[in-house]
Amino acid sequence: MTMGEESVLSSLVLPILVGPSLVNLEKQDPGAAQLLKAAFSNAESAHPSICYSFILGLMKKAELSQKVNMNESLLRVQGAALDQESPDYRINRSEDAFQELCRKSVGLKKILSRIPDEIGDRKAFLETIKEIASAIKKLLDAVNEVAGYIAFGSGKQRLEQRKREFVKYSKRFSTTLKEYFRDGQANAVFLSALYLIQQSNLIITTVKGCCE
Repeated sequence: MTMGEESVLSSLVLPILVGPSLVNLEKQDPGAAQLLKAAFSNAESAHPSICYSFILGLMKKAELSQKVNMNESLLRVQGAALDQESPDYRINRSEDAFQELCRKSVGLKKILSRIPDEIGDRKAFLETIKEIASAIKKLLDAVNEVAGYIAFGSGKQRLEQRKREFVKYSKRFSTTLKEYFRDGQANAVFLSALYLIQQSNLIITTVKGCCE
């Protein structure tokens, strides 16, 4: 596993796996859920990737390390996790532009989460690729709309930089798809999709930092 792959997995384990699990626990024991949520968040802030290491430890103990493809699994779980998404990826502004940005981010992630189920069906996968391309464009349009609400120059620069990074990973995703149709390496597609999810999350957190 490369450092880049480990980095993206580390950034997504908390919002996709740990967070939604604690939401489910909250229905049974709110006090314990809040305590664990604070503990995981504080630990991740102090030691980035600790949640990822925790999940790897659980998988090793259950003898699943060689049986589970983490990239594929995170993508699959992302679809279900969107119903219990962390407040970190919701913008607390009532204006339509901000809510539209959140909707477009969720929409893109939902389509990407379908890849593991559809990649084996060429016809269905080609349709999904078209949906992803459309969702990427709509998300970028929503980012441009939100940019008008950022009054200070440094905030505009941060969002513009984040948008450039998103475009870079979108192009990389397109290249990975071409390679997949040539060599059939599905795991590379899963990983590239996770990078897009990470970049989408970073756009939301950047906007939150500038506008809340």
